[in-house]
Amino acid sequence: KVEATHSAGVLGGIGSFGGALDAAALKKYDHPVLLGTTDGVGTKVMLASAAGRYDSIGHDIVNHCINDLLVQGASPLFFLDYIASSSISAARIAEIVGGMAEACEAARCVLLGGATAEMPGVYCPGEFDVAGTMVGIAEKKNLLPRPDVRPGDILLGLASSGLHTNGYSLARKIFRGLPLDARPPSLDTTLGEALLAPHRSYLQVLRAALATGRSKAMAHLTGGGIFENLPRVLPKDCAAEIDLAAWPIPPLFALIREISGLSDNDLFRTFNMGIGMVLVCSADNAHALRESIDEPVYSLGRLTATNGLKVRLV
Repeated sequence: KVEATHSAGVLGGIGSFGGALDAAALKKYDHPVLLGTTDGVGTKVMLASAAGRYDSIGHDIVNHCINDLLVQGASPLFFLDYIASSSISAARIAEIVGGMAEACEAARCVLLGGATAEMPGVYCPGEFDVAGTMVGIAEKKNLLPRPDVRPGDILLGLASSGLHTNGYSLARKIFRGLPLDARPPSLDTTLGEALLAPHRSYLQVLRAALATGRSKAMAHLTGGGIFENLPRVLPKDCAAEIDLAAWPIPPLFALIREISGLSDNDLFRTFNMGIGMVLVCSADNAHALRESIDEPVYSLGRLTATNGLKVRLV
């Protein structure tokens, strides 16, 4: 599966001291900029271990990194993984890396290499962690966010595929009394399947939209939810007003709200609540940008002049 992600530009094979990729392809760019991102799957690995299912974890880390590059205007070039555990399980590593390879192949990204570490003194028996680094490329003129983000701009949102890779410490506490094979009436899958749904990639669905140049900025809603991620792409004079009625809250998040009793401020500061990617565009370009995206796009709200709060739920 790993070699299926390789292109003619990959130099050397699996097992060398490092991966090598021919950079000749960069010549087609007028002013190429390399961008890198590193992240982990977090405590979602504990649910994967409890369920004995590891392929989705591989998709999670690759797609998370793809989205973090995407919001900077970049496309992925190659990915490197790191898996650490109390003891090496060849079957588990094969399943995780297989998931990574599938996600990389779908994104036309090279799985260039990786490392495994056995650390029984650091991890308790059965515990493991997954992290990865991805490098992408963009034309300098296409880097996001753009400097012309301003009050009056429109916020558009794309649905998440679940919790993605964030909020699992709290989610595990909320569902502590329920077995993973439980099937709550509001869900059409088991609780475990819903919680382990892979973090989706927005690369393919947003390729055409990004090519139009109509998106001024994008925010990937990861840890900290919309309260902490959207402000990262806004200038100091801008705040966001989010209409809570703009999209349907998915059943899993509704169940979390019902069981936990948490306020909307707490929920939206921890979970994505059904929106995984936010785009910023001018009001004049909102309709055309929506039409260039081949899935439901939600009008989340707009940017206003800041009054002290960077994100306000209405």
